[in-house]
Amino acid sequence: MKLTAPPLLLLLSACVVGGALWPKALWQFGKIIQCAQPGVNPLLYNDYGCWCGIGGKGTPRDEVDLCCKVHDKCYETSRKTPGCTAIADLPYVLVYNFTCSNKQVACSATNNKCQAAVCECDRAAAHCFARSPYNPENKDLDLKVHCVN
Repeated sequence: MKLTAPPLLLLLSACVVGGALWPKALWQFGKIIQCAQPGVNPLLYNDYGCWCGIGGKGTPRDEVDLCCKVHDKCYETSRKTPGCTAIADLPYVLVYNFTCSNKQVACSATNNKCQAAVCECDRAAAHCFARSPYNPENKDLDLKVHCVN
């Protein structure tokens, strides 16, 4: 298949926009985690259990892993929020506004519907992490061994 200039330009624009926003959106989730748990490295939750990180399957290993499964399902629901545009509704690239006070995250009323939905997913996950015990043995599991259905 040969792409002509307009479709190719659209594809490249989507890649550039997605690439530019992705780190900031993930950075925001990290900041929300740090709000709920000051001093905690948010990367501790990446590649944790069967659900924390890209993708997810199997039975959650513990409460933290269940927080991630709920977060993933929340992101799936947020993508169906009416009013979200085709490219901007991807939860991993959405940038939103929030405030942090006394370990509590508040999503801004200035967020649009899609931003508000994603912010709420991240807020709920961060507070879930904060109340759940972290087990270092569940970090960097072999998913093919430990996360089968």
